[in-house]
Amino acid sequence: MNIIPTDLPEVLIIEPRVFGDDRGFFFESFNLKTFREKTGVTLDFVQDNHSRSAKNVLRGLHYQIQQAQGKLVRVISGEVFDVAVDLRRSSPNFGKCAGFVLTSENKCMAWVPPGFAHGFLTLSDSAEFLYKTTDYYGPTFERSIVWNDPDIGIAWPLNGQAPLLAAKDQAGLRLRDAEVYE
Repeated sequence: MNIIPTDLPEVLIIEPRVFGDDRGFFFESFNLKTFREKTGVTLDFVQDNHSRSAKNVLRGLHYQIQQAQGKLVRVISGEVFDVAVDLRRSSPNFGKCAGFVLTSENKCMAWVPPGFAHGFLTLSDSAEFLYKTTDYYGPTFERSIVWNDPDIGIAWPLNGQAPLLAAKDQAGLRLRDAEVYE
């Protein structure tokens, strides 16, 4: 496994070792011991989630103000533009973002720690997205930052098209008005 830094030091891209030939491929998608050794992350994962999204679906920017979730995310079908935003007011990177492409072809994963908002845009006709979380879903603690907050300035690769949004994402708050972490 290779660890690739992003614009935010705590957010990591994890590139697995893939063994392939004309029959197909094999790779170890998760090994707790190796993950901890390579990343230094000691949190436990308690829940796995799987979503499918159509082209131009934008999910996010989501976080839980309590029961903050770290997320280990990957794409098993298709391609997404994935984003993490630092929501820790005490961080020198507060309000800054990192964006990167995850695909079923590159098989990379991203570690998004607790204290960060997360979102993604589906670039392919559809995408299936898997993620492990370090805490359980707590709907009463769920919050959303609006995807196009100019104070964050995410360069979503929309190519002039409007994203498809859930009602909760349309109603997301600007970072300056949102509940964030200390």
